[in-house]
Amino acid sequence: MAITEWKNKTIITEFILLGFETSPQFQILLFLVFLSTYIITMAGNILLVVLVVADRHLHRPMYYFLGNLSCLEIFYSSTILLRMLASLITGDKRLSVSGCIVQFYFIASLVCTECYLLSVMSYDRYIAICKPLHYAVLMQDGLCCQLASLSWVSGFLAIAIIIALMLQITFCGPNEIDSFFCDFEPLLSLSCSDIALLKIVALICSFTFSMIPFVLTLISYTYIVITVLKIPSTSGRQKAFSTCSSHLIVVILYYGTLIIVYMIPTSPSLKDMNKIFSLFYTVLTPLINPLIYSFRNKEVKESLQRLLRKYLSIVGKQRATS
Repeated sequence: MAITEWKNKTIITEFILLGFETSPQFQILLFLVFLSTYIITMAGNILLVVLVVADRHLHRPMYYFLGNLSCLEIFYSSTILLRMLASLITGDKRLSVSGCIVQFYFIASLVCTECYLLSVMSYDRYIAICKPLHYAVLMQDGLCCQLASLSWVSGFLAIAIIIALMLQITFCGPNEIDSFFCDFEPLLSLSCSDIALLKIVALICSFTFSMIPFVLTLISYTYIVITVLKIPSTSGRQKAFSTCSSHLIVVILYYGTLIIVYMIPTSPSLKDMNKIFSLFYTVLTPLINPLIYSFRNKEVKESLQRLLRKYLSIVGKQRATS
């Protein structure tokens, strides 16, 4: 049973993710759109990881962080889109309370990790552009590994504290979540327990893992812009800015939609619009990240060409010997 009675309270044992309520024909169209999005997202991010690992020309801090970001996007998209695709194709929108909390844990942990990864990547660009002579000393392999590991570990540990508190609360209905994934605020709105401590801890985590890295990212790019504007030649300014413009586009898109979704009050009439903006940072950002970094990055394109030539050479030799 989805709902049971306990001590005169209606206790929820499963939620219903309303998602996008449309006609059956449109559900099929949504399934095809999100399936295509998932396939392209997986292919693009996996390809970037393969390039970074396989090509020694990309064994540099910038691409090491980019590879970490692509790995994160693979997990992120799988956590959200696989459940959404299953719901669209089967029509079953039910999800157990424990399953919903687990999904929230991975989504929130990956969001925290991404915020700090983007901040670390902005710091890398700051050192490369503002202190180029010290880049090799400041951005050594050991430090890069520590920064990336700290981003991953801290994000997952911080959300584990929130999950420990969430497991102690009771959900008493209604059991409908007007979203396509298990988010924090919709979950809390269905609770009938005292959630004051949980809200305080969540606020601290939100400030630590979103506002602080956002401010650090802004500071890095402020110094980058100032340094670029001081370069005397136009070609020099364009070359310097082109090395960080791709990352800046991702940062603006990611944080812009996060701010719209979570920091701007929404009325019931804007719920559907809020879902659309949620799609930007949950589905669109993982999709366009590899496209932006590959199409706007000369070294990535050259690495892809080398990989294709190597593959075609191997295929040609196999055909010649067979």
